[in-house]
Amino acid sequence: MATMFLGIIYLAFISLGIPDSLLGSAWPVIRPDMGASFGFAGILSMVVAGGTIVSSLVSGSLVQRLGTGKITLISCCLTAGALLGFSMAPSIFWLVLLAIPLGLGGGAIDAALNHYVAENYKAHHMNWLHCFWGVGATLGPIIMSFYMVKHNSWRDGYTAVSMIQFTLAIVLLVTLPLWKRIAVSREHERLDSMIPQDQVGPELKQPAISSKANVLQIKGVKQTLIAFLFYCGVESTVGLWGTSYLVGARNMTAETAAGWISLYYGGITMGRLITGFITLKINNRVLIRCGQIIAIAGGGMLLLPLPQLFLVGLILIGLGLAPIYPGLLHETPTRFGRDNSAKLMGYQMAVAYTGTTFLPPLFGLLAAQTTIHAFPFIVIAFIILMMMSAEKVNHILNNQTKSTGINC
Repeated sequence: MATMFLGIIYLAFISLGIPDSLLGSAWPVIRPDMGASFGFAGILSMVVAGGTIVSSLVSGSLVQRLGTGKITLISCCLTAGALLGFSMAPSIFWLVLLAIPLGLGGGAIDAALNHYVAENYKAHHMNWLHCFWGVGATLGPIIMSFYMVKHNSWRDGYTAVSMIQFTLAIVLLVTLPLWKRIAVSREHERLDSMIPQDQVGPELKQPAISSKANVLQIKGVKQTLIAFLFYCGVESTVGLWGTSYLVGARNMTAETAAGWISLYYGGITMGRLITGFITLKINNRVLIRCGQIIAIAGGGMLLLPLPQLFLVGLILIGLGLAPIYPGLLHETPTRFGRDNSAKLMGYQMAVAYTGTTFLPPLFGLLAAQTTIHAFPFIVIAFIILMMMSAEKVNHILNNQTKSTGINC
């Protein structure tokens, strides 16, 4: 039953990824149909991101009050309804209004599912979960292009994706009683298999952390949030501006540059698939550190004159980033206490979306005032800031274990 239920969570994350890539793939057709400006897609994305940040911030309290199952079901219905509304929207004004529930639903289900998996499943499932999000993000443009080519309609594409979401909502409704039952079962398994502290390796020893009303007061939380901010900042900055850098600074054609950026995303997706297996032998903290080192090495390669090396650098950045985000998420209950993890997971999601929303545009403003050649330096700076924050958390946790009498 637990395995079947895990499959439902994986399907939920695929469906979470599908809408994220729809707007960009459909916008060249939506824009003339709605009479909107070219840059209005950025406004829609900002509205979606705003809703996502708000719902992420309150998701911890909602999960504690309603449970993960109900939050996931409600969020899925919100997302499905918003997508169906997109397919019938008569004007751009309605798209803006519908972007609000689309963001609210996406943020809540993201935070709730990450919290549930971090508490009830092992690290490899968290990596594979985010790998499956990449599968969904890949399927979105494929579905949209199919309906635009075969039916000459972007609206049918949104309708099809909304039907997928409504189908998932029915599955979630039927399996609603299983959420709490599986969580209780996993908790019993965890307690039965718990290893005494004197038999745990130094990397896994943590002092007990009690529940706090303000989770931001817990030592290491603020540094962790900074790590999330710069992780999502660098991931989205490379994705948004990598093609422009290859064209403007490396004299590539747009088509060739786009192909290499797709390999960057492929590096993230495949990296998470691979690290899912590696986590069976190596703990999250080591993988996060190794990933950051690989990402810095990839960023350094962007500065080299040989085209083969800076293109390999893009793939290395993707591979290096792969284990960091799911690893940090999965560490949340262990580092900061299971009683605090639901609320803190929402805060982490909110800060992550803030990085995705604001850091790439800030680099765009910088590049407009200076040059696109600044791209590798900004990428390396973001990675270093992320690594410094993550290592600061490790230092704080190591000091805590020593102060509580655990011999590390």
